[in-house]
Amino acid sequence: MKKEKTAKLKIIPLGGLEQIGMNITAFEYEDSIIVVDCGLSFPEDDMYGIDLVIPDVTYLKDNIDRVKGFFITHGHEDHIGAIPYVLKEVNVPIYATRLTNGIIEHKLKEHNLLTKVKRKVVKYGQHINLGCFRVEFIRTNHSIQDAAALAIYSPAGTVIHTGDFKVDYTPVFGDAIDLQRLGEIGKKGVLALMCDSTNAERPGFTMSEKTVGRRFDEIFADHKNSRIIIATFASNVDRVQQIINTAYKYGRKVVVEGRSMVNIIGIASELGCISIPDNTLIDIEELKNYPDEQTVLITTGSQGEAMAALSRMAGSMHRKVTIKPNDTIVLSSNPIPGNEKAVSKIINELSMKGANVIFQDAHVSGHACREEIKLIYSLVRPRYAVPVHGEYRHLIAQAKLAGELGIDKKNIFILSSGDVLELSDEGAAVTGRVQVGDVMVDGLGVGDVGNIVLRDRQHLAEDGIIIVVLTLQGGSGQVLAGPDIVSRGFVYVRGSESLMEEAKRLLDDRMRYCEDKGITDWGRIKAEIKDSLGDFVWKETKRRPMIMPIIMEV
Repeated sequence: MKKEKTAKLKIIPLGGLEQIGMNITAFEYEDSIIVVDCGLSFPEDDMYGIDLVIPDVTYLKDNIDRVKGFFITHGHEDHIGAIPYVLKEVNVPIYATRLTNGIIEHKLKEHNLLTKVKRKVVKYGQHINLGCFRVEFIRTNHSIQDAAALAIYSPAGTVIHTGDFKVDYTPVFGDAIDLQRLGEIGKKGVLALMCDSTNAERPGFTMSEKTVGRRFDEIFADHKNSRIIIATFASNVDRVQQIINTAYKYGRKVVVEGRSMVNIIGIASELGCISIPDNTLIDIEELKNYPDEQTVLITTGSQGEAMAALSRMAGSMHRKVTIKPNDTIVLSSNPIPGNEKAVSKIINELSMKGANVIFQDAHVSGHACREEIKLIYSLVRPRYAVPVHGEYRHLIAQAKLAGELGIDKKNIFILSSGDVLELSDEGAAVTGRVQVGDVMVDGLGVGDVGNIVLRDRQHLAEDGIIIVVLTLQGGSGQVLAGPDIVSRGFVYVRGSESLMEEAKRLLDDRMRYCEDKGITDWGRIKAEIKDSLGDFVWKETKRRPMIMPIIMEV
């Protein structure tokens, strides 16, 4: 008797691989699809004017009747930032832990979606049944509270998705990662492990968050006579808790500054994820009532973001806070890959104002280093390894680690966004691709700026624009005025009169040629202007500005 062929589980990353950010993965079994995370990424340097980048969810829209829900591992932007945009098109329930849900609700409120989207707060150890899937939330540690790993049970087998995690035996709030549960699931057999790769190149263990608290204690003890300003990630509630504890111990008042910081601390204190001693927090307006050595500012902008509070202070643009020569400024974070230049600019600007800037040892990572990744693999003992969350080199580093731990090379899959990985007990293989990509968000426009607009912006940024304006007589096509030349970002006109005059002479000749030949078609005239002027400018300046003819008819 021939054995019935069982259906396979499909894992489809729709973003987040080969980059930091925009994490979103679909899991599909027969007629059920569930989605893990829904993040955004920040624009590359060449994406002029773009505010955020969100994933292309065409695949989910095309299969909307099969999509059952979103499961969110934790509340960082690269895992939740795209929710308000994506859920306008794929409106299904969201399952998340308490603080993660609180932050998501704040986002949905800003986008007027709170009443339209179903949300469910999940506790650790709880199982959610959706379609063919059952999903269990498992406690982990990360640089934001209430982070979870997910055990995804399907008829084809169990997949464990770690989310972003580290192993912290002494977390500031809550309990340590539930290694015991991971081991129990591992004993029963795990089909695949999708593990965070961010620090897969770093040896050893990630230090506990508590070690930063001890470092703060030293900084406060060494700088008793100056105002202290600490910049960190808004979402790192435990870090903020430790700063507040240290400030309280040293009798200082605390000001929280920066919109995202104020929001998240508000949400965290409502949910009891942070405890603030009475009379410790003061409003920024009250700063002037206290001497400098009795105050601490906790602020956003540790990544050098142009509009964040610390950047505004460094650039003397902050309305309430002016950096003084005696200030001690602590950058409690490491630059995210790609932000190094912005961070070093801020350090220089603050140092020029005479401030003492501390950026060494005031931060620990929220991601597991090599030994912790090995620990997870040893507990889970997966059949297949699928490294996630990291640039390509990080994924490769984890793949090597998995190989060292005895996982067969053919069972390790480094996927690209859009790959469809099919898994079952019999085997696993990448069997196809789905549409993925970057959707640009520019102001209120979502997806209305595509590659063509970006290419134009790049062209304008690199070579500028020349506008040629002329007025033609209706019917006869005779030139009544112009052609006049206006340029922006091409050459400084006052220093290049002769070039401009020559260009105008050339265009006059061209227009006479068009009249002689009886060319009245605007398209032809525009093409003549573009070609002749483009060739001339390239010959004279070796530049190719955008040329835009504008014709008016009288």
